[in-house]
Amino acid sequence: MTSHQLQAIGLRSRGVAFQALPPLSLYIHIPWCVRKCPYCDFNSHEARNALPEKEYVAALVRDLEMALPQIWGRKVYTVFFGGGTPSLLSGEAVREILRNVRMLLPLDMNAEITLEANPGTVEADKFAAFREAGVNRLSMGIQSFNDMHLKALGRIHSADEARRAIEIAQQHFDNINLDLMYALPTQTLDEALLDVQSALRYKPQHLSCYHLTLEPNTQFHHNPPVLPDDDVSAEMQQRIEELLAAQGYEHYETSAFAQPKRRAKHNLNYWQFGDYLGIGAGAHSKLSFPDRVLRQARYKQPLAYMQQIATGSPIQAENEVGIDALPFEFIMNALRLNGGFDSSLFAERTSLTLLSIQNELLEAERRGLLSRDHQRIAPTLLGQRFLNDLLELFLTAED
Repeated sequence: MTSHQLQAIGLRSRGVAFQALPPLSLYIHIPWCVRKCPYCDFNSHEARNALPEKEYVAALVRDLEMALPQIWGRKVYTVFFGGGTPSLLSGEAVREILRNVRMLLPLDMNAEITLEANPGTVEADKFAAFREAGVNRLSMGIQSFNDMHLKALGRIHSADEARRAIEIAQQHFDNINLDLMYALPTQTLDEALLDVQSALRYKPQHLSCYHLTLEPNTQFHHNPPVLPDDDVSAEMQQRIEELLAAQGYEHYETSAFAQPKRRAKHNLNYWQFGDYLGIGAGAHSKLSFPDRVLRQARYKQPLAYMQQIATGSPIQAENEVGIDALPFEFIMNALRLNGGFDSSLFAERTSLTLLSIQNELLEAERRGLLSRDHQRIAPTLLGQRFLNDLLELFLTAED
């Protein structure tokens, strides 16, 4: 056993001891959608009848009240309504949720408050109400501007509805993200680039460009469509990155591109291994305390979640993150950032020193996947392209 390994074991044996807790975000899960997309592996459920909106909002508020002792006195810097399809909620429901958030939590006066929205006609008509309720950032699931590809993805909106929804959103919001996907069934390189060019006409503050993947427990995984091969997909990725760079967008995370000073603050907190309280059906939390880190998961089924709220026990699973697991959990998030992370952040968010992953860092450097100096650790261009290979090196840090 090397001296570095012995030092790492000694460092981990002392347990977690944070000098300061990381920034805290709030995630609010809205579990319903009109129709489950065949590629979606999120906790979403088709709304076959009218939403139990009033009951669910009451459950969210009660959930937050019960969670307060775990985050008492901590300021919340970002709020994110995710789903499912949060834009299925009424403006009044979003207003009531945020009213209670402000009443119960010390919400930062400049907090980023994001709501995910579908570009269907019904949802777009609510955009003004969402803005009035306090939402200041809208994230729209466009995915494609090609009707054929939208149909293949199981989306319920058309390309024209997407364009109209963006125009409506821009009347009320000055901070908008558009989600796009590429490497879609039968998609060509030109079609992928045309989608991005169509989005750029609206000059969105932020773009998320995701490679379609076949996730387990999805329709696409069980019945795979014909997708572009790896070479075509790689060219799509490269050309999209070049196109967005030419338009002044910073490629700051694996799938995220932003205009200057328009990075997604909520997602950045995840990637920098900050804390987040998740409320709602199936929501996950990562919460740090001076001597431990906890992960929690709430009941996934909306009805079961509301029933458990009534009994005062919405958390289905809770576990303490062992100190041996913290290095990989940190690295798995932080190396998604193309600019990497400040060397001091590792100690702040894990309470360990870099000695605990020294061998893994050296091996990643040797393979040309990582670069570092006394201030910063970041993936190289090769490391960005082969991120999974880079991350796998740090799995050994848990042994």
